[in-house]
Amino acid sequence: METEERQGNMKEKDLFKAAEEGDLSTFQSLSLQTLSKALSLRNEDARSLLHVAASSGHSQVVKILSSSDASAGVINCADEEGWAPLHSAASIGSLEIVDILLSKGADVNLKNNGGRTALHYAASKGWLKIAEILISHNAKINIKDKVGCTPLHRAASTGNSELCELLIEEGAEVDAADRAGQTPLMNAVICQNKEVALLLIRHGADVDVEDKEGYTVLGRAPDEFRPTLIDAAKAMLE
Repeated sequence: METEERQGNMKEKDLFKAAEEGDLSTFQSLSLQTLSKALSLRNEDARSLLHVAASSGHSQVVKILSSSDASAGVINCADEEGWAPLHSAASIGSLEIVDILLSKGADVNLKNNGGRTALHYAASKGWLKIAEILISHNAKINIKDKVGCTPLHRAASTGNSELCELLIEEGAEVDAADRAGQTPLMNAVICQNKEVALLLIRHGADVDVEDKEGYTVLGRAPDEFRPTLIDAAKAMLE
């Protein structure tokens, strides 16, 4: 009786602190009933305990929280910026948490307020294994965010050629244009990611495409980078 009372009195603030710090014993001590009630709590950013534990990278706490039936109601709940726990887990690179959330019914293609999915974050952070698991759970490869960027745009901007290769193998459109009319190749060139730019050209990316400002890929390229691009494009024509 006393423990139930103590649990009832446990302050929300303490629970959120425990989720953030990965304090497993706090959650192990809760009855199933208290645990399921606790899952409906929200902090000032509109995040649940599950979301806080996920974004802090505490897989064991996520495991306990998601073992409650009540977790089904919060797994896809978004915070003030439209982030769900899966976005956060993908962004910080926690493969284990991404795995747990997907196994519990996280929506792999859920968009946040910026129109980005978990795959956009895996791509921009360079988390190859996370991208693979998201794709194996039917993540849409060519999904666009609010500015028209696909995961390939994000991977090309950050210069991760391994991830670009994976996305292309899985069906990414090499010449997808964002709202500024820029393709992943343009992103790679602007960010001076040579390896990715050459990879995209090898996969048939169009060097002559123009963005909304009328610049081509070569027009966007720094002078010292231009000859390499021209040679690569010529090699593709031979």
